[in-house]
Amino acid sequence: MSIITLTTDYGLKDHFVGALKGKLLSEFPEATIIDISHNIDPFNAAEAAYIIGAAYLSFPKGTVHLIGVDIERNTENQHIAMEWNNHYFVCADNGILSILIQKIIPEKIFSINIHDRLPDDATDLDVFVKVACHLAKGGLPNVIGKEIKNIKEVTELQAVILENQIKGYVIYIDHLGNAVTNISKKTFFEMGRSRPYIVQYRNQTIKTILSKYSDVGISEKYPLKYYEGEKLALFNEAGFLEIAIFRSNPETVGSAASLLGLNYRDVVIIDFGN
Repeated sequence: MSIITLTTDYGLKDHFVGALKGKLLSEFPEATIIDISHNIDPFNAAEAAYIIGAAYLSFPKGTVHLIGVDIERNTENQHIAMEWNNHYFVCADNGILSILIQKIIPEKIFSINIHDRLPDDATDLDVFVKVACHLAKGGLPNVIGKEIKNIKEVTELQAVILENQIKGYVIYIDHLGNAVTNISKKTFFEMGRSRPYIVQYRNQTIKTILSKYSDVGISEKYPLKYYEGEKLALFNEAGFLEIAIFRSNPETVGSAASLLGLNYRDVVIIDFGN
């Protein structure tokens, strides 16, 4: 089974997602196409990086992940294909993959160079389709590109290690209004070494990072419903620090985004100096 996943900022109102799937099936009818998300905020590289990083390990090895976010090829952004952790990623070199490779060094990265082999009216998306299908069929990546060593980093959104602090940023607000940061569980344990800490954001603090949401219920005297609306912090399934409201609902009771005022790019600090 050859799987190609799709992560884009195209939304579902227009024809773009359907057309993309049609192009893929025209090129490779046997492909299995899976949607990860088409609701990435427009041109938001950090959000795309988080979403693909959280999802890709759920797929079999050899899966090809096509990321259609800010894909225009220009003097600043080349097109790349990356072999990483037994998966392939096809996207623009706009920083999307930089969060992923903080964890694992990529096996190989290729600068795609097939543009002059396609018709004159071929779009950037046509290039991605051709490359994704080639890789999904088992083709070698050096056929579609030249190997390179480095990719562009989203440096302004990477967590920073200070003397007694980890300084990170909110990189994603999920559909429940939870604020996901770029502070990884791995960084927290390597930096913390079991020292006391506090989580700081917008002049507020949280003193304990929980293992799961329901751990907010610290007393057996009260049912969990009693704790609805309490703020909390935990490392989510993707391994990143998340600030949330227990059993939040943006449509009714509110969320971390609405009640705590957390937004994309807001600073979150874990302080070990207290």
